[in-house]
Amino acid sequence: MMKEHISREDAFALLQKYNKDSFHIQHALTVEGVMKWYAKELGYGEDAQYWGIVGLLHDLDFEEYPQEHCIKAPELLREAGVGEDIIHAVCSHGYALTVDIKPEHAMEKVLYAVDELTGLIGAAALMRPSKSVQDMELKSLKKKYKSKGFAAGCSREVIERGAKLMEVELNDLLHNTILAMRSCEQEIAEAMEAYESQKK
Repeated sequence: MMKEHISREDAFALLQKYNKDSFHIQHALTVEGVMKWYAKELGYGEDAQYWGIVGLLHDLDFEEYPQEHCIKAPELLREAGVGEDIIHAVCSHGYALTVDIKPEHAMEKVLYAVDELTGLIGAAALMRPSKSVQDMELKSLKKKYKSKGFAAGCSREVIERGAKLMEVELNDLLHNTILAMRSCEQEIAEAMEAYESQKK
């Protein structure tokens, strides 16, 4: 797999150039952590940092250009000197929504499947007394998933299409993504604390 790297530090600085909303920063960090977990789980451990950077940058254009999501991203990424492989991966998560760039590599399929799902799991975690995924079970997530009104902005259709692309059962995708979010929850909480205090 061709890799043209942007460093993690530069990727995070680039994210902050176009994203100021804490919600978007947290979502980017969450998808980064989940992507790294999946890289290790699926046998791409040596590429975990690279998968993470794609996760970190996947919504780069969303805050400032919501109508051009995944359409404006290539221009912003090229300006920053980011490689075409990362650009393809970032844009592929808009497949069948805003662009016609199909997820091809395992990493792109994972990004497509987990992007909306991390939002749904995050929203479900906030409803729990613990406000955490550490004690979340598949059964309670499935109830929320089936409730149409809950986190309605998180497209079930995209999540299910993602599971098909990954060739996994929906239940396995839900369960594994809970585990992935558990693995990085503490780190993200600390990163968000640092982010908020630097904004003041």
